[in-house]
Amino acid sequence: MNQTLTIAGMPGSPYTRKMLAVLRYRRIPHRTVTQYTAEDEALPRPKVPVIPYLVFPGEDHARFDSTPLISELDARHTERKVRPNDPALAFIDALIEDYADEWLTKPMFHYRWAYQADAEQAAAVLPRWSNTTLSETELQARGELFAQRQIDRLWVVGSNQTTGPLIEDSYHRLLDILDKTLTGQRFLLGSRPGAGDFALFGQLTQLALFDPTPQKLTMHNAPRIVAWTQWIDDLSGITVADDGFLALADAQDRLRPLLSEIGRVYVPVMLANAKALIEGHEQVVCRVDGEEWVQKPFPYQAKCIKTLRNQFVALPEIHQRQVLDCLNGTGCEPLVTG
Repeated sequence: MNQTLTIAGMPGSPYTRKMLAVLRYRRIPHRTVTQYTAEDEALPRPKVPVIPYLVFPGEDHARFDSTPLISELDARHTERKVRPNDPALAFIDALIEDYADEWLTKPMFHYRWAYQADAEQAAAVLPRWSNTTLSETELQARGELFAQRQIDRLWVVGSNQTTGPLIEDSYHRLLDILDKTLTGQRFLLGSRPGAGDFALFGQLTQLALFDPTPQKLTMHNAPRIVAWTQWIDDLSGITVADDGFLALADAQDRLRPLLSEIGRVYVPVMLANAKALIEGHEQVVCRVDGEEWVQKPFPYQAKCIKTLRNQFVALPEIHQRQVLDCLNGTGCEPLVTG
C-alpha cells in the first residue's frame, strides 16, 4: 500500500508552511498539492474549507487543523516526535503554539493588508500560486478582487487605526524576545523543535520572508530570526536526541519573556473572545496594553481556550503545580485558573 501522505495548501498559508516543516522534520513521506489546482480538486474535501488539509495513506477523507494533526502524526510515527513527553512542558509548548497560531496571525494579516506596498505585492503574487498560466489581465483582476476583500476584513482580526500600533509593537517585542531566547539555543525548548517552534515559523515565513514591511523590519532588528525561519523550513537533516527537550524547571527562566508577552496580548483577547461568545455579544471588546481592542468574535478561538484548559485539568497535580509556577507573574494565569 502507498504510504505517502498528501498535504494540500498554499505557500502563503502560515499553517501550510507549519505542517510542511513538521513533515520534513519528521521525515514522513508526503506529496504536496497546491490549493485550487486540478490535483487539489481530485482529493477528498475537508469538512471545513481551510488549508492545509491532509489525506493519510489508505484513507478517503481529509483531515484539517494543524494542532490536532501534529498530535495525530506523533501518535502514528514514533521517531522525532514534536510534542514533549513531559506533560507540563507539553502544556507550555501548546500554549506557545496557540499564541503563534491565534495571535501572531494578527500582525501577519495587519502588515499584509494595512500597508499599500504589502497589499500590492500580495495581490500580485497570491493569485499566481494556484495558476501561473492565466493572462496578466485575468490575474490582475483576481488580485484586485482578492486584495479588496482582505482589506475589508482587517477589522475582523482587530486591525484598525487604534490597534494597528499595538499590533506592530507586539511584533517588535516578539522579535527582541526571540532573538534573545534563541541565542545559545537552537529552539525554544532546547535542542529539538516543539510545536511552538513550528507555529512561530509558520507565521514568520510571511512576516520575515515575504511581506515587505515586516520583512525589512525583521531583517533590520533581528537578522537571526530571518535566518532561523529560513532554516526551520527543512529540518530533515538535523540529528535530535531523546533528551533534547529541557526540563520545564530549566526552561522557564528562558521562556519567561515570551510567556509574559503572551500574557500581555494573547490572553486578554482570547478570554474576552470566549466571554463575548458565551454572552452572545456581536463584538469582542477589551483592553490590551492600555488600549481598547475591538474585533469580531471567533468561535474557533473559544475552542482553543477550552482545549488548553482541558489539557491543564487533565494534568496530574504535580504537573499542574509546575505549570502554575512557570506561568506565575506572566499574565497567563487566568487561562488555567479562570
